[in-house]
Amino acid sequence: MRVSFRITIKGRLSQRFAAAFEGVTSEPGAGETVLVGCLDQAELYGLIARLSEFGLELVRVEEVPQ
Repeated sequence: MRVSFRITIKGRLSQRFAAAFEGVTSEPGAGETVLVGCLDQAELYGLIARLSEFGLELVRVEEVPQ
């Protein structure tokens, strides 16, 4: 089952770097970047693992009500 998520990370990602996260869009903010996408559980865990591999700090993961 696919669910919409907002994944907030510390720092601002360049558009080129954000493109490494397929299936989500990036929304830059003040000192943070929000990745938004509709993901299943495996995709969510894969995205979180990829953030960790890049050394990015995860701030929060929120399910977006539909």
